[in-house]
Amino acid sequence: MNYETLTQSFQSYFNTKPTFIVRAPGRVNLIGEYTDFNDGFVLPMAIDREICIALTPRADDTVRLFSLDVSTPLNTSLKADSVFNLHSLTPNEGWIEYPKGVAYQLMKAGYNLKGFDGVITGDVPRGAGLSSSAAVELATARAFATASRFEWNPVEMAKLSQKAENEWVGVNSGIMDQMASAVCKKDFALFLDCRSLETQHVPLPKIFRL
Repeated sequence: MNYETLTQSFQSYFNTKPTFIVRAPGRVNLIGEYTDFNDGFVLPMAIDREICIALTPRADDTVRLFSLDVSTPLNTSLKADSVFNLHSLTPNEGWIEYPKGVAYQLMKAGYNLKGFDGVITGDVPRGAGLSSSAAVELATARAFATASRFEWNPVEMAKLSQKAENEWVGVNSGIMDQMASAVCKKDFALFLDCRSLETQHVPLPKIFRL
């Protein structure tokens, strides 16, 4: 990921440098395809493709989030639907529904959110089975945690991101994608019990790297 390009893009939209850059990776699954829907065991791992958000916190409840990409569930145009107020969220269509859904679930869970100005980009291919939507959700959750200064709880953020995709966006997904994006560590696979959400980081052989 070219963070310099992301920073320059942020400057061109907002006439200032971003305060933070947050990220969330895509994933591949090694064992247990679709068993997360049945509360089974899975073994995903994070990959070196990611979704990034450059952001600066705002003092109000407005989120302005512009996308640079067509390779993720995002759109290149800087339209009005890239701007929303946290206290007047209504479901619609388009890429911005993923961040809006995350915001809705965070506030429903009791988090006091602040707005931010942001630019989102990524290199997780859409529709390739690498969980680009989960990466968007977890990057958004991380952006809100950073802007709103609340403690990062990866398991809770994964659960709320799954709810955003299921209940707000309307896509039926298991918990594996969000847990992988939130919890996985470099050079480790993640053994995940999808019923209890207990995890174990499993070292990968040195010859096996993604």
